[in-house]
Amino acid sequence: MNKVALVTGGSRGIGRQVAIQLAREGYRVLINYNKSKSEAQDTCQLLRSEGCQVEIFKADVSKQDQVKAMFEFCIDRFGHIDVLVNNSGISYEGLLTDMEEEDWDRIMDINLKSVFLCSKEVLAYMVSNHHGNIINISSMWGQVGASCEVAYSASKAGMIGFTKALAKEVGPSGIRVNAIAPGVIMTDMMKDFGQADIDYLRDETPIMRLGQPEDIANLVSFLASDRADFITGQVLASNGGFVI
Repeated sequence: MNKVALVTGGSRGIGRQVAIQLAREGYRVLINYNKSKSEAQDTCQLLRSEGCQVEIFKADVSKQDQVKAMFEFCIDRFGHIDVLVNNSGISYEGLLTDMEEEDWDRIMDINLKSVFLCSKEVLAYMVSNHHGNIINISSMWGQVGASCEVAYSASKAGMIGFTKALAKEVGPSGIRVNAIAPGVIMTDMMKDFGQADIDYLRDETPIMRLGQPEDIANLVSFLASDRADFITGQVLASNGGFVI
């Protein structure tokens, strides 16, 4: 029986590449999106044309009722779920003193509350099966913090603490929980950066290149596989040496 993976924020960037890679490896994949319907449909069509089993589902992962409906849809379509990739995330760049409360709340809702809601929902299925794998996409800024990205850094640091604590809690139930802390990855989040900024970030990366979504998808694929069966509660960095 093919494994089933659900990828939140799977219509663009890292999430899209994760969904593509897992589907091509034989997983049945549910791609979650909220606003990027056309991108989700395009990805679904691409993978189905290759013979992959893929579905899409619209849900705001910061809303409990929508998260519950998404997992019910997944179980209805595929019968079970083996892997949850908590990838949904948004960023905010600016001084903390200029940040509004609603901006802070939105960052925390999308980046951190969603991880709680989705993990809680998926555990209802995984615990009873004594099997499962949760992979949280954090950030190197969750490890060391970034100036002018205080809320983002705090939300990603929260994901890391969440990962370590939950791994201890559900390990006896046969469930592994890990986090990935990407470095600078060339996705839509980089669209507002000028070439000079991109060049600077590249020069600050010891291997002298910036990351691609494939770099993170490769790591997700490894953590989701039996090759990583003795790895849980860990934060795996894929940052080209930017943070050591």
